Amino acid sequence: MVELEDKLQRMRAVLRDEGLGALRLRGIDWFAWATCGGSSRVLLAAETGVAEVLLTADGAFVLTDVIEAERLATEEVSSAWSVVAHPWERPEARERLVRERAGAGPIASDRPSRDERPLPEGFVRSRWALLPEEQDRVRSLGTEAAGVLTDALSVAEPTWTGQRLSASIHAGLVDQGIDPALVLVGDAGRLWRWRHPSAADRVLGRRAMAVVCARRAGLYACCTRLVAFGTPMAEDRVADAAVLEVEAAAFEASRPGAMLGAVLARIQAAYARVGQPEAWRAHHQGGPTGYLARERVATPSDASTLPAGAAVAWNPSLPGAKSEDTVLVHPDGTLEVVTLDPRWPTVTVGGRARPAVWVR
Repeated sequence: MVELEDKLQRMRAVLRDEGLGALRLRGIDWFAWATCGGSSRVLLAAETGVAEVLLTADGAFVLTDVIEAERLATEEVSSAWSVVAHPWERPEARERLVRERAGAGPIASDRPSRDERPLPEGFVRSRWALLPEEQDRVRSLGTEAAGVLTDALSVAEPTWTGQRLSASIHAGLVDQGIDPALVLVGDAGRLWRWRHPSAADRVLGRRAMAVVCARRAGLYACCTRLVAFGTPMAEDRVADAAVLEVEAAAFEASRPGAMLGAVLARIQAAYARVGQPEAWRAHHQGGPTGYLARERVATPSDASTLPAGAAVAWNPSLPGAKSEDTVLVHPDGTLEVVTLDPRWPTVTVGGRARPAVWVR
């Protein structure tokens, strides 16, 4: 597999360049990255799973206990990985094995403990550039996640509660083999107050927003959709148009080599143009996505750059309005939106089809 060979070579280059004895990857994000989509997750809310990756100069290991070993070897990782199990009641056996395999060299980890080192920053950022196989997985995930939102919001009624709409979205995602890592639902009474409205036992009313961070094979696709039950008020239309103008500025600035802080500066200027110069402070504006919902949230001083192949999710917002999709940044500077569903109504902004507020 080209993807796996690329990643093994990249990890062993880190061992060589940093003088390490081993790389130890504990997080479910890094496990999925290293194994090309394998899952170590059992508890949905946990950041670490039931297995970890250990990479040495001459070995590639998945470390777990006897409960999980056979399942992981059969269903989650390729034969390139040696699955090594220890008795679940003797976790110290894993630590001895790690030290034996690493030899005298230091160990670097995404979640370092004891005398371990953090991963080199350049290596961490390298996973922002998605390989072709990863981009294909993001495309299919984005299409299906957007379709789930369309399915749920096309049948929702203003008398539904936010919890009922959230349940519909959760069910649709899980039915596609997608983890509902985040599902937010804003009803008309709360959408104006909170940027992160969790689903509540309140009726949706005249306007509703749904937000998902959908995860499959370790990768994320993030998107937001709004519906209006009846003709939107004038202030709604103004806010919706303003958010799309800010988003267009973010898209225009998202080019290979662009610094995240510079993209945020363009977003700030766009908020000023629509008469909301301080609105960017009310909520983060997004950044690269991939094996985390946000690999990095853009801040004013951030000099890290977008690589070709990065997936990016910007999310400009104003009270009651928001826009968000996941896009791939291609080497020639073009952007590919991967979370569009052709069934959802659109409006053209900045030469791109953008999801409109669906008036139902």
